[in-house]
Amino acid sequence: MDPLSPPVAFHFSVMFVGGTPPVSDTAFQEVSGLESGLETEALVEGGENRFVHQLPKPLKQGNLKLKRGMTPADSGLVKWCKATIENDLSKPIEPKDITVSLLNEERDPVAVWSIGNAYPVKWTVGGFDAMKNELAVETIELAYTTLKRKT
Repeated sequence: MDPLSPPVAFHFSVMFVGGTPPVSDTAFQEVSGLESGLETEALVEGGENRFVHQLPKPLKQGNLKLKRGMTPADSGLVKWCKATIENDLSKPIEPKDITVSLLNEERDPVAVWSIGNAYPVKWTVGGFDAMKNELAVETIELAYTTLKRKT
């Protein structure tokens, strides 16, 4: 691969680290939500009318969205989602760390993001339509604390 060529976005991997149950079923058709940014708060200085100060507020993270064909109930990811979302907060949430890697044609990472303290906050099953020949798709949305690009 030419090092100056931008990488393709369809060859990637997702890995979950730690926690119980272990998550090994990590094949997804789409990953989105690798985003973070600073919001600012405007501060007007008395007597100074030429500009407004923009003060940074705490870092804001998006939610990571993982989309794939529905999997059986014995999937590690499904068990983790059920334990987090369906337990009415009767047990502590068990966050996991996640690594998302963009890969080249040799399956070597060209960009890697480390996501810390992720846990499911939304679990959506796509609509069913008898007139379409499509897979049943589920989307899992995860809140997270940290996002760092490693490479």
